[in-house]
Amino acid sequence: MPSLDSNLFPLWLVQALCAAFLAVTFLQSGLDKVVDWKGNLGWLTGHFSKSPLRGVVAPMLATLTLLELAAGAVSAAGGVVLVLSGGTRLALWGAALSGVSFLALFFGQRMAKDYAGAAGLVPYFLVSLVALLALRG
Repeated sequence: MPSLDSNLFPLWLVQALCAAFLAVTFLQSGLDKVVDWKGNLGWLTGHFSKSPLRGVVAPMLATLTLLELAAGAVSAAGGVVLVLSGGTRLALWGAALSGVSFLALFFGQRMAKDYAGAAGLVPYFLVSLVALLALRG
């Protein structure tokens, strides 16, 4: 961590906050899917019932769950590395996985014609893009 009066401190803080935000977002979401698999599967089956994805809801949910857990875990580990040593590479990979996760969620919402839900993901996706820019080496 740079000293508080360093010109690098604001950048480091943005990096740390983005990593923490993405870790919280995806660990909570991924763990919720694990803990309440049946509830999520039931809701998503209804959500996609009139979309071309209706026949692949369970594998789609499994893939998304793994992707979210990976994004959250890598972001969390990257945040720890950033705080302890200043290294940004792991947090960068967490941000990249987060961006892919948001794109997968966005794709699903658009396919289900839930345009408001898709629009609600845009600010989250932008956080992953800011993180990518802030964490680049």
